[in-house]
Amino acid sequence: MPSLAAERMCRHRERRRNGLRCLVIELRATEIETLIRKGLLNWETRNDRNEIIKALYAFFVLSPTP
Repeated sequence: MPSLAAERMCRHRERRRNGLRCLVIELRATEIETLIRKGLLNWETRNDRNEIIKALYAFFVLSPTP
């Protein structure tokens, strides 16, 4: 049975192969308010980490790419 560290490394390598990066970011209250204004996040769920992540994904999908 692989150790937890080995499992993390395996997930890390798989994400990189798929072109993904795992990041920790800090958001200002004004940035969360912008997600709410754009209709991507509900006011009631503004403190829910998972809902904020979903709203950020939606923001990235809607943003034009170069």
